[in-house]
Amino acid sequence: MCGIVGIVSTSNVNQMLYDALTVLQHRGQDAAGIVTFQDDRFFLRKDNGLVRDVFHTRHMRRLVGNVGIGHVRYPTAGSASSAEAQPFYVNSPYGITLAHNGNLTNADELSSDLFRTDLRHINTNSDSEVLLNVFAHELQKLGKLNPTKDEIFAAVRAVHQRCRGAYGVIAMITGYGIVGFRDPNGIRPACYGVREGENGQTEYMIASESVALSAAGFTLVRDIEPGEAVYIETDGTLYSEQCAESPKLYPCIFEHVYFARPDSIMDGVSVYKARLRMGEVLADKVLRERPDHDIDVVIPIPDTSRTSAMQMAYQLGVKYREGFIKNRYIGRTFIMPGQKMRKKSVRQKLNPIDLEFRGKNVMLVDDSIVRGTTCKEIVQMARDAGARNVYFASAAPPVRYPNVYGIDMPSASELIAHDRTVEEVGELIGTDWLVYQELDDLISCVNDVNDAIDGWECSVFSGDYITGDIDKNYLTRLENRRKDSSTDATSVTDVDSDSDSDNDNIDLHNDED
Repeated sequence: MCGIVGIVSTSNVNQMLYDALTVLQHRGQDAAGIVTFQDDRFFLRKDNGLVRDVFHTRHMRRLVGNVGIGHVRYPTAGSASSAEAQPFYVNSPYGITLAHNGNLTNADELSSDLFRTDLRHINTNSDSEVLLNVFAHELQKLGKLNPTKDEIFAAVRAVHQRCRGAYGVIAMITGYGIVGFRDPNGIRPACYGVREGENGQTEYMIASESVALSAAGFTLVRDIEPGEAVYIETDGTLYSEQCAESPKLYPCIFEHVYFARPDSIMDGVSVYKARLRMGEVLADKVLRERPDHDIDVVIPIPDTSRTSAMQMAYQLGVKYREGFIKNRYIGRTFIMPGQKMRKKSVRQKLNPIDLEFRGKNVMLVDDSIVRGTTCKEIVQMARDAGARNVYFASAAPPVRYPNVYGIDMPSASELIAHDRTVEEVGELIGTDWLVYQELDDLISCVNDVNDAIDGWECSVFSGDYITGDIDKNYLTRLENRRKDSSTDATSVTDVDSDSDSDNDNIDLHNDED
């Protein structure tokens, strides 16, 4: 999962892009990058690390220009090198940079075609670089010295025909503007907004989540539709066109469960309201299964589950308490690249307040259970703090299947609920009682005001992959590749990972520092 942003403004965009990336930091903590252009020159800074660590004053001063894009990346197995930090760049045609959120399911096939047929070289293992080169090749095939909106939309149309999987994309074309588009199923999110700039000229922002718009003073216009492309010229002129033949809106439901900020609106659905409903419906299930429950207190596992836990406590008529204090300087354990690192970081990340646990029957609430490592440690922490009984509720159904659309859970063997019953999972994490959300109930929680939503991408829960191109052989190859890259990563030293380094702070036209 990643965060993307692009801005066309009437003044320098470097600070606005930085601020937007900090708001989107929850979508990726592994690497960050910003690229701007001015006078037909690109200015790029990207590296491993948090936004605040990658960009210092000297970097920001060099990111000049009124148009730019940014990216925050989260780690996948074997991602020690900063070479895969985005945005990516190709010089032909025109000079194009691209930031991508999602995953291409036919990246291997495309990479081979790009080399053998399109005569393009791919320099990393990132499918985002593949997508960039597909877009660049399709635009170059049109052979226009000055591309118009029609040529740009035609290139996006060809991308949809060649690429499969999930993608929210923002690309910047030197001297012309930025283009944003979503995959034909709308799996990954993207929206755009406006605000009035200098001299009354309209400024535009495209971002993964609406919260990035509101934080910068932009007004949300709407979500980019599945398969649609939005092109904004440097003078602020906006065009949009549907570029897919048969688009359907199937957003990733896990965005609402875990990834998105609660103050975001995604495809017309309030993330906060959806999570309130998750807690309410989950409480109803508790009352059905144990009408005479002995729960004394409901305690959330910070932060994502807080909204659901609060509503669950209200519905159950029991106390809601904050039982864990979170260390804000430790990253999200789910997206850490190694099992040992995830396990080690749990007790660094959370510390229990003994008063809220001692002698009580405690219902812990989390947004989901993926690998189970964190949950097991937290249950034990509750027992160590003196809880009489420790119950556990997941606001999401059991995660039993790999994700192939851009979330780092591709190996079924890593998922604690895969091929296990609820009782077996509860025993493994050490809880006295485990309750999961039902999938139909989860879907009802997010089916809000948008009648245009055709369905939800729920493959991690159901095993049904909306793109129709995923089979057992694909998942086996993915798991084997993950194992290989994890092994390789243990012996890799990233010489470019120092975020004080200026190695990636380059003007792509080689201006002097």
